[in-house]
Amino acid sequence: MHRYKITFAYDGSNFAGFQVQPGERTVQQVLERAVNKIAKKPTPPLQVIGSGRTDAGVHAYGQVAHFDLPYQIPGPALVRALNSSLPLDVLVKEATEVSADFHARFGAHHKRYRYRVVGGEFTNPFKRKYTGHFKYPVNVEKMQAAAKDLVGEHDFTSFVASGSQAVSNVRRIDEVTVVKDEENDEVVFDFVGNGFLYNQVRIMVAFLLEIGNGRRPVSDVKRVLAAKNRDLARGTAPASGLYLMEVTYDSPVNSQNN
Repeated sequence: MHRYKITFAYDGSNFAGFQVQPGERTVQQVLERAVNKIAKKPTPPLQVIGSGRTDAGVHAYGQVAHFDLPYQIPGPALVRALNSSLPLDVLVKEATEVSADFHARFGAHHKRYRYRVVGGEFTNPFKRKYTGHFKYPVNVEKMQAAAKDLVGEHDFTSFVASGSQAVSNVRRIDEVTVVKDEENDEVVFDFVGNGFLYNQVRIMVAFLLEIGNGRRPVSDVKRVLAAKNRDLARGTAPASGLYLMEVTYDSPVNSQNN
């Protein structure tokens, strides 16, 4: 068997998330259908393993997955074959043969997520599936200052949704940026870390927006982190504004072909 790593994008608006779920349309489902078509429908069917789950409505620019094929195929040819079998809301950007020990999930070193929030009193109908909406004015400088307290290794119990299956809520965040995109009237949040818990990014965004709007003091991140109490963080930003931008790995991928 030959192992392949793919980098792909998708519009999550019409998916029930990444992971296969009975009776639901998911990203993993449509990818596995395409991969098994290319492999001439082997028995048992081939599986596609993603770098992690994304929820219903969440988008991706740089999701990563791996799968095995019973024969070699050049990367560009595999990209063409997959994209010809995939629906228009999924696009494979790159495919590379990798060593047999490459694992898209367990080998992931860092992930970068982006969250886009549009302002204004009313929801923009052309952005409703691709941004979160926060109608209140916000102070970007306050959010930037508060975001610094999220950086580092912390127990993020206060920022994880119920239903998480993580063994530990300790994660490391290496970078948080908050910028105002004046042209598009959006606030853009970027988070880089070694992994993120269930709904963690969306909860942190909602929390920072409350600080930006003056409902919380800038220092509140430290208090809520220390409390380890989800009820204190309160809100969760909508899935529509969240994008998985990039997944990186500890060591270079052992490329066999391009």
